[in-house]
Amino acid sequence: MARNQEKANGMFNKWTTGKQDALRGTVSRSRPSHTHAARDLNEADKWRSDVLREIGQKVMEIQNAGLGEHRIRDLNDEINQLLKVKWQWEMRIIELGGPNYIASAPKMEDADGGMVAPAGSARNAYKYFGAAKNLPGVKELFEAPSVKAVRRTRHQMNLHIDSGYFGFRDEEDGVLLKVEAEAEAEMRRSAIEQWDAEQTLRALESGKSRPETSKGGAGARFVAHVALPDETDIQKQVLDRKKADLLAKYVSDDLKAETEGAKKMLHGAND
Repeated sequence: MARNQEKANGMFNKWTTGKQDALRGTVSRSRPSHTHAARDLNEADKWRSDVLREIGQKVMEIQNAGLGEHRIRDLNDEINQLLKVKWQWEMRIIELGGPNYIASAPKMEDADGGMVAPAGSARNAYKYFGAAKNLPGVKELFEAPSVKAVRRTRHQMNLHIDSGYFGFRDEEDGVLLKVEAEAEAEMRRSAIEQWDAEQTLRALESGKSRPETSKGGAGARFVAHVALPDETDIQKQVLDRKKADLLAKYVSDDLKAETEGAKKMLHGAND
């Protein structure tokens, strides 16, 4: 019943508007039902402007959410039909040598600046304006579909695992080797310093001097303060060793004892 009442009100408004135009003497020829009826470019551009004016009026009217669901749906259908008529007149203008309004047309938006076509729809898809976007079943069309995360299987994850995952390629660029060498040198220096401190502490506890070490970092070595024999001392030691060997080979034990006694007596006389 309400839908019939809305249609009746719409027809009454059209009749009232036509009557007022007739009284003012502004009655004009109605828009042709087919675009090929226009033979002149100015006439085609005039009818395109007429369609745009009618679309603007209906877009402003559909912003009122209190019109009722049925009236809003009817207005939205009329606007979509007028958009098709506008496109037909624009194609006719191109045929008559006029400008290309289709290529320069901005993105379709409503009075609030929101998109009028559902997400993922084509350019010539059915569009919704004003309060029509809040109708039951329409609001969900403008919401972007949520992408559900798909859980990967163990087999899919293993497909992307290579030798680099296990660290087999870490030494290819040389960065790791350099870092390891620096860390090794630092650990060696720290160990030598710790050992040096322990040796110093032990020497102090025993009352002896600590053997010094050269400051060579990783290549530290001991330097012992021992007097080395010269060449003369070495030759004398070799000669004494040979004499001892000859005496042990050719001299008897008694003679060896007498020789030792004579040496002792000789040393005692010298003293």
